Amino acid sequence: MGTLFVVATPIGNLEDVSLRALRVLREAPLIAAEDTRTTRRLLDRHGISSRLMAYTDHNKRMRIPALLAHLEHADLALVSEAGTPAISDPGEDLVAAAAAAGHAVVSVPGASAVLAALVASGLPSRTFLYLGFLPRTSAERRRLFASVAQLPHTLVVYESPHRVRAALADALAALGDRPAAICRELTKVHEEVLRTSLAGALAQVTAPRGEFTLVIGGAPALPRPAAGHVDGVPERLAQLVADGHSVRDAVAQVAAATGLPKRQVYDTWLKRSRP
Repeated sequence: MGTLFVVATPIGNLEDVSLRALRVLREAPLIAAEDTRTTRRLLDRHGISSRLMAYTDHNKRMRIPALLAHLEHADLALVSEAGTPAISDPGEDLVAAAAAAGHAVVSVPGASAVLAALVASGLPSRTFLYLGFLPRTSAERRRLFASVAQLPHTLVVYESPHRVRAALADALAALGDRPAAICRELTKVHEEVLRTSLAGALAQVTAPRGEFTLVIGGAPALPRPAAGHVDGVPERLAQLVADGHSVRDAVAQVAAATGLPKRQVYDTWLKRSRP
């Protein structure tokens, strides 16, 4: 049985590819590519003549059985249009199908727009939450941002130039003004990282062009109260539960933000909930 190699490729600069990735692509008898033209440019740059097969969101249902049949007797490389496959692209379906069929799946790591933006943002990176491509409508975007508004994690999202200003406005409305890094055309000739706030980004990003990765600061921590002090805790718990969090999650978040013991926070909830 063959192995499925999940190969990261450059997100812009063609030099951002590992020696291991080039070897795997050279040795693979077949490469499943989200954009064969982009992949062919990379292969031509490095003198690689492996056969390409288009594998996209539109044809994945038809392609997966054929690719699994190929894996029965030979290796297969999977590449995204750019960056790491299976991150917000159809690669995740092929990886899941190959793993379910008993094939070995090997990651060949490399470029990722999520990580490139995060580490250049200057925002906390110890914990972060990747939300992928934002929904197309304002109402859906605001609901998504509201669902994570109380989390302390740095947020990372993708957005197109056509909707980036609307997305910034929705983030500002749902999250309040927070530190943000607006990353555009990462690793490409016109790369730009604007370190500002959501309101500042709206004022400065007036004629957006290129692909955007937005990095947004997490919810600010609540002031740590004195021992036994619970002012504001019932209200924060009620807001989290109203936003759709379970009581357990709400208690954990408030305890982490305030330094209060979870038992004390939960007792506060019970007292508020009693008739």
